[in-house]
Amino acid sequence: MLYLHSLDDASAVFRALGTTTRIQIMQLIYENPAMTMNELARELGITNSAVSMHVGKLQEAGLVTIETTTGRRGIAKIVRPAHNRLVVDMSPAPVKIDNCYQDDIKVGYYTRAQIQPVCGLATASGIIGELNDPKVFSYPERFDADILWLRSGSIRYNLPNRLKPGQTVSKLQFSFEISSKSAVGFGECPSDIYFSLNDVPIGKWTSPGDFGFRRGIISPLWWPSDLNQFGRLQSVVVDETGTFTDGVRRISDVTIHDLHIDSNTAINFTFTVPEDSANSGGLTIFGESFGDYSQNIRMRMYYEE
Repeated sequence: MLYLHSLDDASAVFRALGTTTRIQIMQLIYENPAMTMNELARELGITNSAVSMHVGKLQEAGLVTIETTTGRRGIAKIVRPAHNRLVVDMSPAPVKIDNCYQDDIKVGYYTRAQIQPVCGLATASGIIGELNDPKVFSYPERFDADILWLRSGSIRYNLPNRLKPGQTVSKLQFSFEISSKSAVGFGECPSDIYFSLNDVPIGKWTSPGDFGFRRGIISPLWWPSDLNQFGRLQSVVVDETGTFTDGVRRISDVTIHDLHIDSNTAINFTFTVPEDSANSGGLTIFGESFGDYSQNIRMRMYYEE
């Protein structure tokens, strides 16, 4: 997948795809990923030099690769697509926020996992260990994981505390892409996902289900169609007035002052799906290589001097 973080980053790609001929070339090589320059010229009814020019523009934009091989009549150049998917983030570039520390934590950087099957971990290139085997959550490969799922249990992350002496935290904001995890199939599978901070329960959010009616926008092509495909981008905010999801829905009266965080305090954020909950539908956490959002677990810490 080619992920472009802004419209400026995508400008070269837009220019490369700005002619009908180049779009036709891309369509042809996706249908047949081993077409040569000569075959493209014959199919399009244009000269070899014209094909070379158009393919060169696509190569400059990173959309195709050219492989040289020996053919029946000498050297042949095979044109192949470089990516299976193109995603352009059209939102404005993030503006630096004053008095705020931000950290993105990979899904596999948890510090404690209490897991019940169904469960699993995967990196952008493959499944880690065996599916539904809780012990894979202790494998060192888990640090590269970009997605994890569990039927019930908890997963804890120790997050950076960048406060300096004399700075006081005024708000903590967490965001992540999550969904339920059904034992079988997809669809309506509500799950009560509880959040706690430094072992203080701060509320819950009920996921409506696990989502598999289409592929995740950024999920790799090898990702099996019978596993969760995408989730909801959810936020949890703790400020001076309480705890909220999506910035508006109050889920508890716990305030930032109740957590007693200073520059020496550990910050442990825990997701829990109790087995005996009214809606025990599991949990999936998506990282930057899976789902619909190229984002890991993100924490913003707002502070006052």
